[in-house]
Amino acid sequence: MPTLLLVDGSSYLYRAFHALPDLRNSQGEPTGAIRGVLSMLRRLESDYKAEFRACVFDAKGKTFRDDWYPEYKSHRPPMPDDLRAQIEPLHEAVRAEGWPLLSIEGVEADDVIGTLTRLAHERGWEVVISTGDKDLTQLVRPGVRWVNTMSEEVLDEAGVEAKFGVPPARIIDYLALVGDTVDNVPGVEKCGPKTAVKWLREYGDLDNLVANADKVGGKVGENLRRHLDFLPLGKKLVTVATDVALPVTLDELPAREDDKAALRALYERFEFRGWLKDLDGAAGAAAEGTDAVGAGLPANSRRPAAAEGNRGQAPISGSDDLQGAHRNGYVAILDWAMFDAWLARISAAELTAFDTETTSLDPMAAKLVGMSFSVEPGEAAYLPLTHRGQDLAAQLPLAEVLDKLRPWLESDQHAKVGQNLKYDAHVLANHGITLCGIAHDTLLQSYVLESDKPHDMDSLAKRHLGLTTIPYTDVCGKGAKQIGFDEVAIERATEYAAEDADVTLRLHQHLWPQLEATPQLAALYGDIELPVLGVLQQMERTGVLIDPFLLSQHSEELGRRLHALEGEAHTLAGQPFNLGSPKQLGEILFGKLGLPVVKKTATGQPSTDEEVLEKLAEDYPLPKLLLEHRSLSKLKSTYADKLPRMVNPHTGRVHTSFSQATAVTGRLSSSEPNLQNIPIRTPEGRRIRAAFIAPRDHLIVSADYSQIELRIMAHLSDDARLLEAFAQGEDVHRATAGEVFGVPPAEVTSEQRRYAKVINFGLIYGMSAHGLAKNLGIERGAAQTWIDRYFARYPGVADYMERTRNEARDKGFVETVFGRRLYLPDIRASQAGRRQGAERAAINAPMQGTAADLIKKAMIATRDWLASSGLKSKLVLQVHDELVLEVPRAELDTIREALPRLMGGVAELKVPLLVEVGAGDNWDEAH
Repeated sequence: MPTLLLVDGSSYLYRAFHALPDLRNSQGEPTGAIRGVLSMLRRLESDYKAEFRACVFDAKGKTFRDDWYPEYKSHRPPMPDDLRAQIEPLHEAVRAEGWPLLSIEGVEADDVIGTLTRLAHERGWEVVISTGDKDLTQLVRPGVRWVNTMSEEVLDEAGVEAKFGVPPARIIDYLALVGDTVDNVPGVEKCGPKTAVKWLREYGDLDNLVANADKVGGKVGENLRRHLDFLPLGKKLVTVATDVALPVTLDELPAREDDKAALRALYERFEFRGWLKDLDGAAGAAAEGTDAVGAGLPANSRRPAAAEGNRGQAPISGSDDLQGAHRNGYVAILDWAMFDAWLARISAAELTAFDTETTSLDPMAAKLVGMSFSVEPGEAAYLPLTHRGQDLAAQLPLAEVLDKLRPWLESDQHAKVGQNLKYDAHVLANHGITLCGIAHDTLLQSYVLESDKPHDMDSLAKRHLGLTTIPYTDVCGKGAKQIGFDEVAIERATEYAAEDADVTLRLHQHLWPQLEATPQLAALYGDIELPVLGVLQQMERTGVLIDPFLLSQHSEELGRRLHALEGEAHTLAGQPFNLGSPKQLGEILFGKLGLPVVKKTATGQPSTDEEVLEKLAEDYPLPKLLLEHRSLSKLKSTYADKLPRMVNPHTGRVHTSFSQATAVTGRLSSSEPNLQNIPIRTPEGRRIRAAFIAPRDHLIVSADYSQIELRIMAHLSDDARLLEAFAQGEDVHRATAGEVFGVPPAEVTSEQRRYAKVINFGLIYGMSAHGLAKNLGIERGAAQTWIDRYFARYPGVADYMERTRNEARDKGFVETVFGRRLYLPDIRASQAGRRQGAERAAINAPMQGTAADLIKKAMIATRDWLASSGLKSKLVLQVHDELVLEVPRAELDTIREALPRLMGGVAELKVPLLVEVGAGDNWDEAH
């Protein structure tokens, strides 16, 4: 059957103009849009062999939609003169290249494409629609595909639903709800893609949603009801017409032969020398075409190929050329004309790299200095806003800029990529803006692909692109002479900030194909890491309430206890000494007292680290006392003293920062302050937790996965006895004790259960017989006997461990249940200690990593449920396998009932996921 290839010429015209540098011939005529569109057409001809085709452009003047809605597209800036000058010669070139060209007054190019699509589909033809306009996905059906040549994205019916969450038949309803900022069609306020998809899945279509609008809860439900009067018009505006009167029939649109004489004249006029050689049949004359074909890229750019997806690959071909050239296309936005041009450009872009420059690294305090944008590699713009100092160029006013950018920044329709966008989201929130449309984050892409390597931009650029980026210290200086970024000259700031956006886009184009090549990693990134970014930003923004008076009391008590311990230590040592001085401590322990040297430091001195003190504490009183002193001193300085000083004066709360890209296992880490290392097994540690309190009329609720790593071990090992114990709801430690000690579970003593608990957890951490003996205070032979009995009773666990070690040696990594890769660089090390350590990590890492993935999925599920339910409860902390919430007392029963179901239902393992929920006035009571 024939194929009809339809090109949205207007879409690619604007994209080519804004994507390419200011290319001109020797006469000064602009050529970038012509070059870009013709390159795209050549690529299409190569990729899609079509018997019929047409390139469709918008005609001048109003359309029927302007009569319906005078504000339609009213916010678009006038067409730039340099673009207008290229339209007529481009049309000539398109016709000369053998493309039928259509431009029909009174209708848009979309409507012409829609009508041609309907006619071809009715004939049973295949149809390929090439455009950058997502609205045209509503035309996709069997035999009709949507293609974005610039991004190489191809969507059939399943692809549309995967991308947008709704099938093509519901795209119109979807667009009516979310609106179209490019065409100035308002949607329901605060209704982003997720909400629109949720409503359409629940109610089927827009008509049924409108009929049940009174049932939609929350603030967004109120917004829906306020928007009901406009929805019918909004739906009309976003509906592509398929019945317009056309001056041609399908049979008049066959692919035609090139008009070589006309092409020669055009190529000579615009100095497309490579294409002239191609026209003359010169060998290998692709030079002029390949610099733009398929992507519209300038000659100094290189698009990473999708095939370059292997981990640890060499920098992409051509990166040497980039080293000196990648800053050529950077500009500063200093007037409204350029601002409007870039706003139009990012509004029309499929994806925009976005970055902020700020006054501080503290996300809750940082204010904007400027923003940078990039939509094509090799080009970027910096928008300075609050630079200060002498001889500064005029900057656009911050408030007005933010008002104009707000619709784009808060739009889910406008996809953005950044490097650690969680930080940028905080910065914008400090200015009252909610960053939406976070489609990609290169920090997280790198983390998912290679968790064991650095993920900062400088490292990524060097490792993947072969680029040496401008160091921050080159711009702002070092040490006491370092200046703030707002004091940097705008010209220099532009080089640095625009590079951030440009390199981010390049990194995304390099890393994303590698993720796509491995579906499990792409799902891990798209379904877990990216959504968790938003959850963490909300949690950090919310913060947690503390009781500074209680912490002050605790600090005083800890101070008295530390003073007493210091006196006892002096008595045991027979003289006063500084307990915090490793040198003096070594002199006392190994000199005066003659204790055995366990290990030495790199400089050859006897070590006094915690491991050494723990070993010595088994036999000597002073090391044991020193360990207690260190523990209490850390509690006092890190928490009791520091936390009250970290209360934000504007919110009255403590705001920790959660890092997604630190722990190789996937676990989150917490800093400034670190709230994940507060000890819970000591009374002093629990008193720190007791200082984390609920606001008035609220409670703290803690939801904790029970024995999660043992359950994951049962799932991974498929051990029949372990699976049975969890399935029957048995006390697994008691069951293990019964198996190991050969007694009925009912007769297991508390001491035997304690031993079994150490065995259960110790073995999944790769504990040896020596380690078990040391931990339990028994002979090594007895420990080995218990381990042998354990594996005899649980052979599936032994098989899993051996299998995992072998797979780790073969692959260099192990995987979680959800496909997270945990790399083990020492698994083949010749040094036995390093190799054995890697083998122990190989056994435990899949369990730790799977537990990390599960708690992240639980966070996402909980956040989504709270948002959709209209509840006022909030997630405030995540610690290991535990979620902590602030819950109004009136919502406690609802939360208690829902959390075990939500958290237990995020994955289907071979054993049930058990969640324990507690509540109290503070964190300690809740846990």
